[in-house]
Amino acid sequence: MLKIDALEFGYRAGGKILDDIKFDVSNGECVAILGNNGAGKSTMLKCLNKIISPQRGRVVIDDVDILKLNRLEIAKNTAYVAQKNEGNQITVFDAILLGRKPYIKLAPKKEDFDIVENIIASLNLETLSLRYIDELSGGELQKVMIARALAQEPKVLLLDEPTSSLDLKNQLEVLKLIQNITKEKQIAVVIVIHDLNMALRYCDRFLFLKDNAIYCYGDVDVMTSENIGAVYQVSVAVEKYKNQRIVIPLA
Repeated sequence: MLKIDALEFGYRAGGKILDDIKFDVSNGECVAILGNNGAGKSTMLKCLNKIISPQRGRVVIDDVDILKLNRLEIAKNTAYVAQKNEGNQITVFDAILLGRKPYIKLAPKKEDFDIVENIIASLNLETLSLRYIDELSGGELQKVMIARALAQEPKVLLLDEPTSSLDLKNQLEVLKLIQNITKEKQIAVVIVIHDLNMALRYCDRFLFLKDNAIYCYGDVDVMTSENIGAVYQVSVAVEKYKNQRIVIPLA
């Protein structure tokens, strides 16, 4: 389980960006981080694995405060997939193998290669294995970055807008993939996402950020027109269609 307690972060000149952030994520659960641009969503995600260091607070995974660990130990507990990933002249297989870096001392072992091969098979990436990642489509590249994160065998997976540049088909495929991984691997997943309807479709709990703090956090019952209107400053209706809640902007 992931527990965040009293997390605070700010820049000297700009004041607090995050103030007293407290929430938890159970194993096998995907939590959507929601809020306007500039609310601190991506900043919070980077604080959770010490890409940037918070001024105060704890990030606890299985009773260990990972903010007190070195980069190598953090990488064995959490994996992070950034908003944008650039393609390089490296094969898909080698890109995913990089996820094993925290465990490799001199050279990869058979176990490392086996883990990569199993991940490639489970994500149906076999046909891409020997292609260079700078030749891939946006959706293919995002799947490879998720595969690389999984190669770390993390307890927590952090995803920063993983579908922001994808078409509808690839958005659905990537989010379904994340949902399946969350349940099958029983890991805690935290995802920054802008599309409220995609969040409703694929996530278990929802955390709204507003004015540098948590506005509300909970299951689908917090996805109300009142909460969404207060956070985004727009009028919406939340309706049901074929047993699925959807958010409809009214303005």
